[in-house]
Amino acid sequence: MGNAVHDAIPPDVAEFIAEQPMFFVATSPLSPDGRINLSPKGADSFRVLSPNLVCYLDITGSGNETSAHLTENGRITFMFCSFAKAPSIVRLYGFGTTILRDSPDWSELRGHFDEYPAVRQIILAEITRVQTSCGFGVPLMDYKGQREAMPRWAATLSDTKLVEYWEKKNVRSIDGLPAALARRTRR
Repeated sequence: MGNAVHDAIPPDVAEFIAEQPMFFVATSPLSPDGRINLSPKGADSFRVLSPNLVCYLDITGSGNETSAHLTENGRITFMFCSFAKAPSIVRLYGFGTTILRDSPDWSELRGHFDEYPAVRQIILAEITRVQTSCGFGVPLMDYKGQREAMPRWAATLSDTKLVEYWEKKNVRSIDGLPAALARRTRR
């Protein structure tokens, strides 16, 4: 792939993305005092829908910074690194939105993924810039599989308890910004 900039995701980059077992998502509030968020993601949760449209399943977590930042300003960056094969890094820059279960787009987007417990929302992003780079500084690592902690934890919760968790932990960012779930917390 080499070092290049594109205005859309080329087929070889889409293939590279699909091969990665992990990616990172970064967002930021507008306030200069706000905290930048950078989160690792896995669980076969990312899809390239078209050259300028991507989405990922956002699994329940202890915070909801991405959704809060997207609600405020929409800016999002994704990064994919090759830890096993030839060194490469892909960054996708764009603007995203949070898709909740009551959205008209939920069923169609959810259909792109296998079943997974504790799916909180879907993050949908329009990609405006794609940048590839060498990745020479990325270490070689062996992939051993996805962790089972989240599915085990989610299996212990009823629908009601999961919604209560979202209401307690996922409606505001650590800086107090409202996340999309603040509008609706039904499962």
